[in-house]
Formats: sequence, C-alpha cells, structure tokens
Amino acid sequence: MSKVGLLLISHSYHLVTGLRELLQQVQSDVSIAISGGTDGGIGTGAFDIKEAIESIYTEEGIVILFDLGSALINAELALELLDKNQSKIRLADAPLVEGGFAAVVEAGIGGSLQEVIEAAEGAKQLQKITR
Repeated sequence: MSKVGLLLISHSYHLVTGLRELLQQVQSDVSIAISGGTDGGIGTGAFDIKEAIESIYTEEGIVILFDLGSALINAELALELLDKNQSKIRLADAPLVEGGFAAVVEAGIGGSLQEVIEAAEGAKQLQKITR
C-alpha cells in the first residue's frame, strides 16, 4: 500500500540528511526525499526541489516541509514547473523537525494527505517545556 511521502527542504544539506535519517528510523516505510544546499553551500533550488518531488510522487500525495522563507519561494516555483496534479502536493506550515516527526508518524500509519498535513501543522502547538 502506497503512503503519503515527505519532502524535507532546508538551506543546509546536512540538516535535511540528518533529519531524514532520524525520520526513517521512526517510519522506515515512508518515502522521504530531501533537497538542501546549493553547490556545496547554503541555499535551495527550485529544480532540485522539483526533482525531489518527482522521485517520491505517488497518488497518495506528498507533504513538503521547509525551513526558511526562500525555501518556500523555491518550493512554490518547483510546483509551477511540475506537470503533476498539484492538489496531491501540499506545503505544510509547520516547524521542520517537529512537523516532520508528526508527519512521518501519521503517514506511517496510513494517514491521508489531509491527516498528514494536520499532524505536521499541529506540531506548531507543541509545548516542549512546561513551567
């Protein structure tokens, strides 16, 4: 059975590589693509993001999580470059690490695209320290 996939975008290749490693240990059967860094440095690129989307696309959809504002701009540009039905590719307004963790758990149990988005975005409300 196909599951919702995740795309992690960061200005740092090392950041998304490490995060993917962590998330794959949580749910090894969820497809996770990454896009990070440009030419060995810091940045994001629309064409790299487009290729990452294409590498894991299924009819179940993809949730995209990103770190900073220009990653969002490049993700939106990548979506414009795609031939695929964009209604199955959604951007999550979520923290990258906590949102990714919640999303991979939900995707791993077979959650729908909407449920995975809601799990990721719900991570914004996570309180790490209570006083």
